[in-house]
Amino acid sequence: MSRYEEIKQQLLHSPKVWLITGVAGFIGSNLLETLLKLNQKVVGLDNFATGHQRNLDEVQGLVAPQQWQKFRFIEGDIREYSTCVKAVKGIDYVLHQAALGSVPRSIADPITSNAANITGFLNMLQAAKEEGVASFTYAASSSTYGDHPALPKVEENIGNPLSPYAVTKYVNELYAGVYARTYGFKTIGLRYFNVFGKRQDPNGAYAAVIPKWTAAMIQGNDVFINGDGETSRDFCYIENTIQMNILAASASDEAKDQVYNVAVGDRTTLNDLYAAIKTALASNGVQVDAEPVYHDFRAGDVRHSQADISKAMSCLGYLPQYRISQGIEQAMPWYKTFLG
Repeated sequence: MSRYEEIKQQLLHSPKVWLITGVAGFIGSNLLETLLKLNQKVVGLDNFATGHQRNLDEVQGLVAPQQWQKFRFIEGDIREYSTCVKAVKGIDYVLHQAALGSVPRSIADPITSNAANITGFLNMLQAAKEEGVASFTYAASSSTYGDHPALPKVEENIGNPLSPYAVTKYVNELYAGVYARTYGFKTIGLRYFNVFGKRQDPNGAYAAVIPKWTAAMIQGNDVFINGDGETSRDFCYIENTIQMNILAASASDEAKDQVYNVAVGDRTTLNDLYAAIKTALASNGVQVDAEPVYHDFRAGDVRHSQADISKAMSCLGYLPQYRISQGIEQAMPWYKTFLG
């Protein structure tokens, strides 16, 4: 039995009280679904800046009524310290997912990104420390690697940040380290690499590439690729990300005060990604005949990204269960239904 399966069995027999910030978002709502199905008590915090009520409604329809009753929602903003204090009361494990994502968004509006991602993070960190929560896990980002050229990306080697968003996520890691050294409050940061899956919003100017392209293909619109299509990423299916959050939340003290890559340790070009989505849609009855349209490279983007996941595997027992092709196959039926 894997470490992840062991922990899930333990949680079923010894439930905890969890706080998920950003619970109405893509990652947050998937974490909520998993934890409720494990019969955990969950408090969720969201201001609906990028999250959606429909995500919570969908989760409600996927869990048993008695499981849904274990969920309490707080509509509020992590930029308000009093809201964070309220949210952490009686909490065992914090999964801090709330943030304003997107490199282009941060370039267009660095002030708001800073407020949500740095001030909001510090508010949550301080509130959790004061409450004495047992575990604090936060969403870090692969953008922290910046212009460091080496592949695969190893946690200890980072370069210069290439966007305001990258700066905010790096500052999170710096604050986390200071809180460990100054207050003895140890946390775990998870450097997400291009997470994708069901409930990832395909709409809006800052939609991620997989849902954005999938929506365009289903609706018969052009798919735009920034650059020559040979830019590559380590795409990580949501179920792998859920595994890492639960492993991190349950980690021993020795594994804390660390950051870990969350990925599969692979690299997929945008051209190959387009082909994979096209194939998966064909398997779901959606034929795509058009070819992609190539645009200029996007400001702030790194050329290639691939994670070394050996640290997460050795220290947390992480074993990614889904490669990119499997994840896309799993996600496509949801997008077909959502966009149908």
